[in-house]
Amino acid sequence: MSASPPENSSAVDTSAVSSGSARRPVSSVVITGLGVISPLGNTPDELLEALHAGQSGIAPFKQVPTEAFSTSHGAEATAFTGHINDYGPLEKALQRTIRKGSKVMCREIEMGVASAQLALYDAGFNSEVFDRDRIGVLFGSDYIMSLPEEYTEGIAACIEDGKFNFAKWGQSGLPKVNPLWLLKYLPNMPASHIAIYNDLRGPNNSLTLREASSCAAIAEATSTILRGHADALVVGATGSRIHPLRTLHASLQETLAADREPCSEMSRPFDATRDGSVLGEGAASMLCESREHALARGATILGEVLGYGTSAVGESGGPRPIQIAIANALRATLRSAQNAGLGDVPIGHIHAHGLSDVDVDRDEAAAICEVFGDSSSQPPVTTAKGHFGNLGAGSGMVEIIASLKSLGANLFPIRNLQSLADDCPINAVTESGVSAGDSFISVNVTPQGQAAAVWIRREG
Repeated sequence: MSASPPENSSAVDTSAVSSGSARRPVSSVVITGLGVISPLGNTPDELLEALHAGQSGIAPFKQVPTEAFSTSHGAEATAFTGHINDYGPLEKALQRTIRKGSKVMCREIEMGVASAQLALYDAGFNSEVFDRDRIGVLFGSDYIMSLPEEYTEGIAACIEDGKFNFAKWGQSGLPKVNPLWLLKYLPNMPASHIAIYNDLRGPNNSLTLREASSCAAIAEATSTILRGHADALVVGATGSRIHPLRTLHASLQETLAADREPCSEMSRPFDATRDGSVLGEGAASMLCESREHALARGATILGEVLGYGTSAVGESGGPRPIQIAIANALRATLRSAQNAGLGDVPIGHIHAHGLSDVDVDRDEAAAICEVFGDSSSQPPVTTAKGHFGNLGAGSGMVEIIASLKSLGANLFPIRNLQSLADDCPINAVTESGVSAGDSFISVNVTPQGQAAAVWIRREG
């Protein structure tokens, strides 16, 4: 029931890495397939072209009512409809299975599963090449909220004299709620669906670390493969900040950018006039493999994971916990690469979190200076959030794919960065023509101080 591989993919003798044979030591973890669902398109090439063209994914909301919120614009993945064609080329049996499963998948989960299927197809996944007992899933997500309409009939059945009668809920309200509603919103369901649809029987794990989920998922997947617990893992993350309740939570708990005309200028990372973040949605996945497994099956290697690091710092850690957490994650990433004997690779660029929040951007810039020195000694720094804002847990993976696709060519500038803020002294990319280099570090952080970073280089 797997996706058919690209025509140039061929089955090879993988007996050296089959479940019944002795396993060779794993030298490194590489990336062999990519899939993306984003406000700027549903392929890595569409995403990169849009970034270089300076396109914005920010537009008036279509999924949520605008009257109740402090902002009426965000970056929706409008090209993703949930149609089976959004999942890429699939065998008929798998198409039927996913269509049936969509009844218990909310939009966030659908986007995550679609990105994973696209990555598997891109990597040439098929049962002749992969030992299904040795390939698994590691997926990140936000906390996923139910849609209010899931409870509409149940609540209506308990209304008496204009008030909700709690005593009636068990007998009259709950029976009107779909008994499978919870399956549509559990954050472990992306990993579950991906594994079930493709019969992936290896390690399976889910991380719910908001914006830090993507880098943390790659870190955990790399560690799992290096330990020899799997030959390959589908690694991804999905998130949405565009939801009747989630959008309301964000507007109450975070500083969102004020509506502007044009709305494409609302997200302004590191700019002196930045005034808050912009809400978005998206998902992305990659296939990570041991280098030995990838070479044995003749895969095209797109990149190699050099290092990774995470850190969680709360208010008790100091007056600037975000700065401390990001600096810790960056140092840990450099250290892990050095420990693996890979620390001498030049860093081509940094893909910053770049939230466009006044305080978070200031603290991130301070962390970059703390680790890499002043702007004259830093690698070039870019971020894609000026184009589509904060995609939640999906942001990091979409950004990583954008940076990976840029290696060996030029970087996309930071959109809407017209005047670098005095409190953000970074080596910001503001014009086209800056080389992306052959490796990059990507970093993301949550409002609670959970940071994660990865260091990836291109092959060849």
